[in-house]
Amino acid sequence: MALHAPVLVLKDSLKRESGTKVHHANIQAAKAVADIIRTTLGPRSMLKMMLDAAGGIVVTNDGNCILRELDLAHPAAKSMIELSCTQDEEVGDGTTSVIVLAGEMLHVAQAFIDKNYHPTVICRAYTKALEDAIVVLDKIAIPVDVDDRVAMLGLVKSSIGTKFTGQFGDLIADLAIDATTTAGVDLGQGILDVDIKKYIKVEKVPGSQLEDSKVLKGVMINKDVVAPGKMRRKIVNPRIILLDCPLEYKKGENQTNAELMKEEDWQVMLQMEGEYIENLCAQILKLKPDLVITEKGLSDLAVHYLGKAGVSAIRRLRKTDNNRIAKACGAVIVNRPEELQESDVGTGAGLFEVKKIGDEFFAFIVDCKDPKACTVLLRGASKDVLNEVERNLQDAMSVARNILKNPKLLPGGGATELTVSATLKQKSSSVEGVEKWPYEAAALAFEAIPRTLSQNCGLNVIRTMTQLQGKHANGENAWIGIDGSSGDIVDMKERKIWDSYSVKAQTFKTAIEAACMLLRIDDIVSGIKKKQAPGASLAPKQPQIEQEGDADNEQMIPE
Repeated sequence: MALHAPVLVLKDSLKRESGTKVHHANIQAAKAVADIIRTTLGPRSMLKMMLDAAGGIVVTNDGNCILRELDLAHPAAKSMIELSCTQDEEVGDGTTSVIVLAGEMLHVAQAFIDKNYHPTVICRAYTKALEDAIVVLDKIAIPVDVDDRVAMLGLVKSSIGTKFTGQFGDLIADLAIDATTTAGVDLGQGILDVDIKKYIKVEKVPGSQLEDSKVLKGVMINKDVVAPGKMRRKIVNPRIILLDCPLEYKKGENQTNAELMKEEDWQVMLQMEGEYIENLCAQILKLKPDLVITEKGLSDLAVHYLGKAGVSAIRRLRKTDNNRIAKACGAVIVNRPEELQESDVGTGAGLFEVKKIGDEFFAFIVDCKDPKACTVLLRGASKDVLNEVERNLQDAMSVARNILKNPKLLPGGGATELTVSATLKQKSSSVEGVEKWPYEAAALAFEAIPRTLSQNCGLNVIRTMTQLQGKHANGENAWIGIDGSSGDIVDMKERKIWDSYSVKAQTFKTAIEAACMLLRIDDIVSGIKKKQAPGASLAPKQPQIEQEGDADNEQMIPE
């Protein structure tokens, strides 16, 4: 039984790494991702510029945005990217902090893996630390009054102070708060729900300055009336009807043939079409609207009838836009003109007008009484600037939404993390057994955020950190942190540097859970091929001819 041929379990083409090697690789990968993003944390943050394959440019410092653009090979790094996406979808802010924190958590775990700690032990300690951290958050959070405009402004500002538009101060914060309070829907019990995607439309129009951006009390659409010469372009207190059906003669399904024997029959057919459309228009005009908007087509004849009655019409509107208009002016979208009732007419708008901005026409439906949807009009010098502003606005609106949903505040500027860290350090002495050390390490890992902040300000990191730790030593002075723009150690209450509770809690949870997940991986098997259909491999490979469908595939040739 001495010498046997080695037993092959895995195919040759498969690569398998296991044990500590994998842990190290994963930790390295996670740290690499964290390092890419680290410099974009805080008000003094750097921007990243990315070129995609087609030669387009993205300039941003939104953590999530950067990671989405990156194309990574390492599986662990990919899961880090998922993190910031989750964070972005859940709470909309803190995408950078999540990655930095998770990277740090893994970094401190490395020492224990070298000492042959079992990953589950480390994970258990981390989960315990997470629970305690959330308790600390609950303890230091202070409630905020949602109607207090100044407090809200401060909050949103501290979230976007780290972004490119931070220099425009209140502007973006104002826009965000206006938009979210407008579109907020009261669910009862004091809970507000804001659907940013559906009811807040951001229209980017290049030209003019950023200062001209505003939140419209209503909706704006990139359309002109159908017959500009005939129809009114400005209507005060319009009665609006929204339709979801074509105002044209119904065409037969795929190539209908009608045989006409006599010349007169042709006239009869045309007349029928005309009467049908006249009927449709008559049903609409019964309600004396001033503006008819449809998602489908409008035939010339219908335009004529509507124009004759002095009604303006807009056609082929996007469904989402139509929903917004309905929300804003209180109309109901109707599917068949026969069913129109007085209650379906929107009378909430104060003004309909078509303006020319740049070289395009935009229809404004504004001054609504109680709009539940709105449009944010962004102006800016260039496309890149606008895109970045839009991303920042998304973040700002998410923050505003989070506060509306859960009106609790925590200190910004790394103060929260330091408090958590100090409290956990104290508690670690009461943790029993082996778990004590990883627990303490997790406590230290929280300091990554203030440390990175001070790094980005160009401070003396060690000195700053020791000062801060001294201030926070026994879990007191919970509100002392770093003012990211000047680098001073100050009380966050005075400088109005806040973070919203839901963002912080989500950041901690996501980061620690992800760290645990990556630590639990102890085997990577790569090179698993898709199974081929039997017999497919035998046929000679035909030269591939690119079909039309493939032309849109990702592998574009860079210019």
